[in-house]
Parts: sequence; C-alpha cells; structure tokens
Amino acid sequence: MIPKYIQSPGIPISGYDTFVEPFFGGGAMMIWVKNNCPNVQNFVMNDINPEIVGIYTSIKNDVENFVDRMEELSALYIPLNKEDRKKFYYDLREEYTQRWDQWNKTQESATLYFLMKTGFNGIWQVNKKSNGRFATPSGLLNQKDKVYDRWNVDAWHTFLQNVDIRCEDWEQSCQNIPGDCAFYFMDPPYRDSFTQYGQTFDDQSHLDLINFCASRDTQGDFVFYCNRDSDDDFYEKNKQQLSLNNYSITYTAGRRKHEEDGKKSAKSAKEVLLYSPRITSLEDFFV
Repeated sequence: MIPKYIQSPGIPISGYDTFVEPFFGGGAMMIWVKNNCPNVQNFVMNDINPEIVGIYTSIKNDVENFVDRMEELSALYIPLNKEDRKKFYYDLREEYTQRWDQWNKTQESATLYFLMKTGFNGIWQVNKKSNGRFATPSGLLNQKDKVYDRWNVDAWHTFLQNVDIRCEDWEQSCQNIPGDCAFYFMDPPYRDSFTQYGQTFDDQSHLDLINFCASRDTQGDFVFYCNRDSDDDFYEKNKQQLSLNNYSITYTAGRRKHEEDGKKSAKSAKEVLLYSPRITSLEDFFV
C-alpha cells in the first residue's frame, strides 16, 4: 500500500520527530520512515502479540544467539527433500506449540522466525491444539540454499537499537510518547477478517481507535488509519474531521475466491485510509 499512499494523499516526511506504530506486525511503514525521514529521532513499535515482539526483542538484544539458532535449524532443513522438509516443519511446529519451555527466549523466538520463513505466505494462524501459538501450515518448502537473509537480521539489529519496543494494548502503547510531534500509523486487524491474530478487535475497538486518531489530529499530530472497506459506510459515518481515501486492490495470496467452474482467482477488495486532512496541503512536507 505504501506506493498508493505516496500517490495520494502523500506520506509526510517532516514536521514530526516521533513515529509510532501500535499494530506493528512486519513494520513496513516504520522502515519506510526510517529510510526517508532523517529528522525522525524517536521510534515506538508495539504489538499485542508477545510471540511477534519476542522476535524483535531477541534480534535487538541477543542477535548472535538468535542467528546461531537460525543457522542450526537451516543446516538441518536445507539438505532435506520436500517430503522430509514437510515432516521437519510439522515436527518443529509441534515442539513450538507444545514444548517451548525447553528453549530460552532467544531460541524460542528464532524457532518461530524459522517457522514463519517456511510457513504459508507469512500468514498467522492458530488452531485448537496450539495453545494460542503460531500454527500456520507449511509453505511451498522450496528454499534452495537459505531460509533467511542474515544481512536483514543484522540491519534490524542495528535499527532496533533506536526503537522503543512495547508489548501492550494499543491504548497503553500510545502513552508516554516522546518528542514534540508524532506520526501515528494505525494498521489494526481488518473489521471482517477471518483471523484476528488471536485477539478480539470489534467495531467498538475500531471506533475507539478512530476517536483517538481524530483527537491526536486535533492536537497537531499526523495520523494514518488503514483498514478494509466493507461497503457499509462505517468509515464515512465515523471519520469525524479526518479525510478518507479508498483504494482498489487485488489480493493475490491467501484471499482466493472460487469461480463457477471451480477455479480460484485473485480477489478484488477496497482498502480505506483515514488521515490528517492537512497532509494534502503540506506540499513541502510529503512525498
């Protein structure tokens, strides 16, 4: 979505010194801000999922042992054929969901990172037997000579030294924000999502979040709130003073629909963005 945001309404690159991402996940927007906004001094990342936060915390504070665990698992996995790789994946996943106390926190997080790199499309799923932990099915398992990029882990390690990592409810994570002016990027679970990453985020939660965004905009901060439009006027009715953009997109992975002949095709959808209305008028401050 970042290229679409750049086109309209534009992403502010100055006028704030703090970037806050309370629903972090993969952190694509934070990395974009890091690479394009040299005046931003403070970064606050938060995710309510402790498994996800554990990966970033381990990479920040214990990267060598994190890499050692990744190399250990990769060395066992890469020589295997696809059938044996599948068995390796599900055996490891069972250990991760049932016997994770055999590892320290860094080993546990690196094991999850390995599973996410070899799982299906980076999707997060749980099941009844997984104790609420990551249980996504295996992916294509077609890696040739490596499972992950060491340089990427090292780059994250360096960047995270300047990041305040939090694992809280989004409201708690938005307290005690440093700096004079912030850019809040809100990417909560989809309203009609089939998966909530193990969490409940209903329409009242979305309303609370939109109210917070409107309040921070009134206070002079920048806000982005993105989600999927369900064609029920929810955002038009509740956006308050925030501006609204819609974007037509196509899901090419994980969101297939069945045609009448039984074939599967990509699914069209509409993304929505609520944002500070002054952004489009700040021609010197956005790209």
